[in-house]
Amino acid sequence: MEKAKDTEPQVSQKLKDICQFWNTLPNTQPHMESSPSGEAPVEEDEDIDDSSMDLILLPLTDENCKSEMIGKDNEDSAASIGVNKIESTQTAKPRFFLGKCTSQQKLQWTAAINKAKKMEDPWSDFSLNGLETEVVKRHRYSALRKKWTTDEVKVKMEDNVFNQGAMRECFRLKKLSNFYHHDNWQRAHNYVAKSYIHPVERGVYFQDVKLQNDAKLWGEEYNRHCPPKKIDIMQMCVLEFVDRKGSPLFHLEHFIEGEYVKYNSNSGFVSEAVRCTPQAFSHFTFERSGHQLIVVDIQGVGDLWTDPQIHSADGTDYGDGNLGTKGMALFFHSHACNRICERLGLTSFDLDSNEQRDQRKFVEMQKHSATCLRDTTEICMSPTAFEASNLHRFLRQRTCSGGSMGSMTMSPGGDEGLGSPMSQDSDCFFLRQRCVSEPSTEYMSPASRQRFQSGDSDGSRHRLQSGDSDSYYLPTSRSRTVSGDSDTDSGSGTSTREEERIQYLMAMMKSRPACVEHEVELREMRDSETKTGGSILGQIHLDLAKYHELGRFKVAEQDECDMGAAVLHLKQAARCGVLEAILTLAKMYFGLPTDILVNVRVEDGPDNVDQGVDFMLQAAEAGDRSAMIYMAKAFQSGNGLGRIRSTDWKEAAYWYDLAIKTEDPDENGDFDATMDHPVYQLQAAQAEVWRSGGYGLEKDQSYAGELYTSAAEAAMSAMKGRLANKYYALAEECWAEVEEPEE
Repeated sequence: MEKAKDTEPQVSQKLKDICQFWNTLPNTQPHMESSPSGEAPVEEDEDIDDSSMDLILLPLTDENCKSEMIGKDNEDSAASIGVNKIESTQTAKPRFFLGKCTSQQKLQWTAAINKAKKMEDPWSDFSLNGLETEVVKRHRYSALRKKWTTDEVKVKMEDNVFNQGAMRECFRLKKLSNFYHHDNWQRAHNYVAKSYIHPVERGVYFQDVKLQNDAKLWGEEYNRHCPPKKIDIMQMCVLEFVDRKGSPLFHLEHFIEGEYVKYNSNSGFVSEAVRCTPQAFSHFTFERSGHQLIVVDIQGVGDLWTDPQIHSADGTDYGDGNLGTKGMALFFHSHACNRICERLGLTSFDLDSNEQRDQRKFVEMQKHSATCLRDTTEICMSPTAFEASNLHRFLRQRTCSGGSMGSMTMSPGGDEGLGSPMSQDSDCFFLRQRCVSEPSTEYMSPASRQRFQSGDSDGSRHRLQSGDSDSYYLPTSRSRTVSGDSDTDSGSGTSTREEERIQYLMAMMKSRPACVEHEVELREMRDSETKTGGSILGQIHLDLAKYHELGRFKVAEQDECDMGAAVLHLKQAARCGVLEAILTLAKMYFGLPTDILVNVRVEDGPDNVDQGVDFMLQAAEAGDRSAMIYMAKAFQSGNGLGRIRSTDWKEAAYWYDLAIKTEDPDENGDFDATMDHPVYQLQAAQAEVWRSGGYGLEKDQSYAGELYTSAAEAAMSAMKGRLANKYYALAEECWAEVEEPEE
């Protein structure tokens, strides 16, 4: 279900004038960076003068630092646009500056301020100043520090609802700045207080604030890449009316006026408004976070947005609107990359031809967008593995440093590394362009494995002659050190600038775009044998396959489900190493029943069984116990191996042994509790091949006797006394067949 949103009030013309003026300033930092969303907001009711001092443009609700109130005539105008004077002292040194204003810029500022001063209060007719003054608690969240701060403010709020949506209702409110030493309500700003129509837990109000402030951090990160248009996400806080019965809670946001538009939703809706920035921003957050999250539900006035939603890969936090990978799948099904996506170096999501045809309407609409691309736009690259392990720390460091995307990378020690701006001529951009958006017809085949080769201790699996229960072992993975994965600080002085640049380029190769081809390349680069599991992109494709099976994207009820698209996404998920998709495809090629896409049948072909075995081996290597047992039985009997494989009891003994020792969950987090294939049955089957020998396996009656004995003990523990006696008898026969060594 699409998350219902409230109808927002509209933003004033003064904000539009300021935004238009902002875009005329050369070489300036975005106003969101001037006060990081993680800091405690700064009161906006400050003064400026017209001197040539450094200026800083603060967000609307930034209430972080104090500056002297100078110039009585300019008192209101400074607060109107959020411009504060910053004194050039060591004790009050700002982190972000607009720089020295030129004469032309000062004239433009003066014009904007004068126009703002002449604007009338849109709520002057509602007589809010005559309402009762209430002292309430204000709870503000620092997204950077992950801390809450509480203070008291004075407000006047109407009792009557002036607007409402499906979930919340809105009240007009005036708030007095804490910087004022007198109750001058004529200068109080307009706010909107929102409360849920139906009762919710109090914690929901605080979760909403955390979500919106976290989304604001990603808006600031987007702006660092110099897109055609900067964006901002409104800050929000919680008001607690302690003097009212039950101490009710309200969300507090600035009142804005203008044309309110919902550009996309948390369930795949895309507005027909001809805008590229909102869709590109959502796509950007997916790749910039390394597939860990995506910010959607973009809505607001122009590029000033409010009430977004975050889908995280694990589906936790951020309220009930967080749909996890399912929400990501819904976004990419309806997302058509535009010019901003291309400029940022974002890659197209792999879709079926029918799905691409459905997107043509949006593609044609975006061609008429008035977007003007910038040559300074930087390429989006995902964080390194170390950075992705703590995205909050990654954003916090970049926000506090004010660095551009290409100017730094985060080292494990938290220091800045070396890098170069990500222009389209850079090496990193070249590496990025290796990604292709066209779905490949080739499927990832299992890695070649060396099995039981004599004399190869590094790459082979062999049985220990001691007869130890740990009869086999897997080849040891090679160790490697990549920038961002090592505990060694890249700025320690031991590495040259060229070495750091090489490490930086290697880290860039680990970026996680939205195309499957690059995901497969990353998995092929892994040193371990297991190249499955852990792919968020693959899980998104699997969710899309399930959505198609359920008919989620049918236009009319009588339309048929697009099973062709469902199969394509299932195959893409398998290429990314998703175990559920791999097992499903294996069963499809074998003609066995499946849990998903139950009505899909693979056309008969001479290579079906071979492909099924490929997928089943891939699932077995991923730790799926049922796949291990299938391969063990197939190699023992020779049935179901296809044309390119034959009976191999070495392989059968290996897979039996691995299935017996499997006690941990597989890469899906599941574990077959051995009800269908108890351990004692597998031990007996393994003992049989060792007793008889053949098909490449040298018989070993002594080891077979040990296996029968272990099977008998396991059967006795399972209350299978008769079967245990049978295994004991077989063990005695095996030991009797052991030839006595010649003296």
